[in-house]
Amino acid sequence: MSTDEQILEQLTEIRKLLTPAEPPPPPEGFINEFTTFLSKYKVLGLAVAFILGLYLGALVQALVGDLIMPLITVFIPDVAWDEIVLGPFMVGHFIGELITFIIIAFVVFLLVKFAARIGID
Repeated sequence: MSTDEQILEQLTEIRKLLTPAEPPPPPEGFINEFTTFLSKYKVLGLAVAFILGLYLGALVQALVGDLIMPLITVFIPDVAWDEIVLGPFMVGHFIGELITFIIIAFVVFLLVKFAARIGID
């Protein structure tokens, strides 16, 4: 076999590999189409992730609001930082929400890092 024939054979094999496969035929019947939709888009997994995300967010919010923010007020006593106002702007409230966001982001970071360490993706 000559070099040209070998190259042509390799190119033919590459073309076969690059040619997309025929799409599967669409499911027949409403029930089959619906179950295909559920499995293709992983709707059940998405719903579980959404529900767990809601409750995880509520848990982290409670951790910050009930445990961490009171600790901050222990270190900064007699300061009503929520009530600090500059003109029409509620700066204290914004600072409180910013601190809450930073703490929540840090806690979520730690949870994701811990989950990755134990093998949960």
